[in-house]
Amino acid sequence: MASIGLVTMTLDADIRSRIQKLAVVRNRAPHCLLRDAISQYVEREERREAMRQDALRAWAAFRESGLHVTHAEADGWMAELETGHDLAPPECHE
Repeated sequence: MASIGLVTMTLDADIRSRIQKLAVVRNRAPHCLLRDAISQYVEREERREAMRQDALRAWAAFRESGLHVTHAEADGWMAELETGHDLAPPECHE
């Protein structure tokens, strides 16, 4: 795996100014704000990719087996969960 090491970025004047203003009001270094923003972005995108991979696996499983629940079945189950009823999910069928 390649090491990223020191990263140099070029930001336009508007973004630099906004980061600087935010850093002042937050009493933090601009570098800390950028590091936190990048960290949050990477974590969010990792979660999105994991969800995408789950969806691809679910689609492949459906194509193989044909097992599914209808929208109405899933919606009804979720409505019950919202009201506090802890029900098992509906059974899959062809």
